[in-house]
Amino acid sequence: MIPIVEAIHVVSVVIWIGGVAFVTMVVFPMILRMENSLEKVLFFQGVEHRFAKIAKAMVAVAGITGFWLLYLTDEWRILFTLRGIGPTLMLIVWAVYLLILLFEAKLFKIIFKGEAQQDTSKIFYRLTVFHWFVLGLSLLAVLVGVWAGHGGI
Repeated sequence: MIPIVEAIHVVSVVIWIGGVAFVTMVVFPMILRMENSLEKVLFFQGVEHRFAKIAKAMVAVAGITGFWLLYLTDEWRILFTLRGIGPTLMLIVWAVYLLILLFEAKLFKIIFKGEAQQDTSKIFYRLTVFHWFVLGLSLLAVLVGVWAGHGGI
């Protein structure tokens, strides 16, 4: 049972983090090069509308399979220890994404308050910086998780 759950978990993480990487490294640079504000907004809304559903589904699958793996392997006890650095960091990153997805509207209001509302270039620049941050955190979790899972600690 563990290999099947683990495979589903890894596939969901690959789709989720791969999507974030694609948006961060491909979509946002394209948007930042666009001149027309309306074009930027429409393009972003088209991509975001499609990707948000996929991201939410993959975060849910990763969470369910991650918790299931912790149960099946009885690794709950190593969370928040040096030996459990891999699953602990993965859990933290998953929780960050879950909070972002649950409170996306409120988070955007905080990020884009004030003068940025009038300037789409500022909005998309801030979104790009934010995406680089969450992508970096995600890739760190993958790196540490794989390293720790293969005897790195």
